[in-house]
Amino acid sequence: MNIKKMSILSFIFSIVALLGIQCSDKPGDSPAPPPVKMEELDVTQYLSTYDGIAKFNKQDKVFTQASENNNPTITVNTDMTYQTMDGFGFTLTGGSAMHLYNMSSSKRQALLNELFAHYGNHIGVSYLRVSIGASDLDAYTFSYNDLGAGETDVDMQHFSLAPDKAYLIPVLKEILAINPDIKILGSPWSAPTWMKTNGATKGGELKPEYYQAYANYFVKYVQEMAKEGIIIDAITVQNEPLHPGNNPSMYMSAGDQANFVKSALGPTFESEGINTKIIIYDHNADRTDYPISILDDAEANKYIDGSAFHLYGGDIGNLSDVHAAHPDKNLYFTEQWVGAPGNFGEDMVWHTRNLIVGASRNWCKTVLEWNLAADSDLKPYTDGGCNQCLGALTIDGDAVIRNPAYYIIAHASKFVRPGSVRVESNLPSGLPNVAFEAPDGNIVIVVLNDTDDKKQFNIELNDEMTSVTLASKSVGTFVWKQN
Repeated sequence: MNIKKMSILSFIFSIVALLGIQCSDKPGDSPAPPPVKMEELDVTQYLSTYDGIAKFNKQDKVFTQASENNNPTITVNTDMTYQTMDGFGFTLTGGSAMHLYNMSSSKRQALLNELFAHYGNHIGVSYLRVSIGASDLDAYTFSYNDLGAGETDVDMQHFSLAPDKAYLIPVLKEILAINPDIKILGSPWSAPTWMKTNGATKGGELKPEYYQAYANYFVKYVQEMAKEGIIIDAITVQNEPLHPGNNPSMYMSAGDQANFVKSALGPTFESEGINTKIIIYDHNADRTDYPISILDDAEANKYIDGSAFHLYGGDIGNLSDVHAAHPDKNLYFTEQWVGAPGNFGEDMVWHTRNLIVGASRNWCKTVLEWNLAADSDLKPYTDGGCNQCLGALTIDGDAVIRNPAYYIIAHASKFVRPGSVRVESNLPSGLPNVAFEAPDGNIVIVVLNDTDDKKQFNIELNDEMTSVTLASKSVGTFVWKQN
């Protein structure tokens, strides 16, 4: 081989060698391109799953800016605002207070902090309903002015909060020490029996000749509770006025309620300087004609703040009919039970869909579950009262079990603080949701995956969007920090 051919071959081998170095696919032979870092978003998620493995558990998850995709999107629009929220909570029945009071001091204090503080792992209950006199979840029936046969006391000389001084008032004082701003709603199950047509705790009606006496009774209640340091923010005129079969209970037609408010309760509150709000109805969503007819009465209307609802009948969407008829009046959701023994997944789904999301999207300023606590025998209850009402807590001595209603309320109460404003969010199929702007500026979105499959979707706020996955029938609360 001559020198010229050797030179050519050497040149070719050099080129091949260089190409081999450049084309090598061995790991580490060349530096990899830097990874694309997605923008992190300040979003925190709390999760409850249908199987109960997660119960309002904070998730260790990093949320990032999502790129465009074909998933359904919940778009939050803070420029469109609705009602301001007063709070989320329960009814502190006399029985609930009794169980709390009978705990050891240290255990009770720890539990009350868990319920009514909102820092750390506490759930921040912010609104309570109490009964004016006994409810059916007291150990016995009573009013604050029980008299002997044939006796009357129209000036309330014998009025006494003594029955509530045993348990309810001491527990309320401990709650107020934790959260002095908590709002309290009072609701009567019955007037004193001497004011009623049947002279009994169950059923009957308020005699018109005692309208003024009953108005005095309400005034005295508000004043005497204030002397105990307990401010009653609002009262409802009658719990479940169309259900005279409970014990205690009292039937009150819409016409009678309008007459009582305009002729006695409203003017007496006004003359006595009582600022407590007057709320009408306090019964099911299937009879929206009841509050609308009262609000149509101009003389009654001027004393009324709004209407209260339960959902043992009707559809939660009906409440918007009341708002449409009288948009200047407020709406409140004040009671819904969980029946014993409870089913975490089913209860979480139904109550989130209808109450946390449904009531809020239909103008309610409050969402309240029924009784805060009972014992493992579902006691106490009156003769004829509810013997299947599962409390948010089951309390036996110092032993506490947290039941579905506890977690249902926690999903809203901890972050949707009083003064939060509901803001617009759309409703992609299978994803009932509600959004709020909290007083601290953070955006809170509660979402239910109401389908039978795992769902991937986006949440969009302003110019940012993140992708979320929820298992079937799971509930997520998302807190999107804005400051």
